[in-house]
Amino acid sequence: MGLYPMTRKVGNLIFVSGMGPREAGTDNIPGLQLDKHGNYISFDFEAQVHSVFKNVKTALEEAGSNWNKIVDVTIFLVNMKRDFHTFNKIYAQYFSEAQPCRTTVEVQSLPSAIAIEIKVIAEV
Repeated sequence: MGLYPMTRKVGNLIFVSGMGPREAGTDNIPGLQLDKHGNYISFDFEAQVHSVFKNVKTALEEAGSNWNKIVDVTIFLVNMKRDFHTFNKIYAQYFSEAQPCRTTVEVQSLPSAIAIEIKVIAEV
């Protein structure tokens, strides 16, 4: 989506750039189907959350860290009112043991038709 690294190591920390639910190497966004005009055919926010967590986990592992070493999470939602409760439910499943600091904000839009983006900091 732009010129920036997926991860960057500084000292004993790994910074993961904002990551969405898009499947690596494709334009496919789990939980989202659009018609040829870009109009929504179907939308599944839960599928996007699971996919974005999978992408973050993969990025951390490729950078030499792992899920349990996450110390800070920033979540960007395009519709807080609609999605916050669902996100919290799924978040609790993924972070039942490791409990990083967390910030959740609503944004007007993200760079594509995604409904969520996550940025994390983890220890190496």
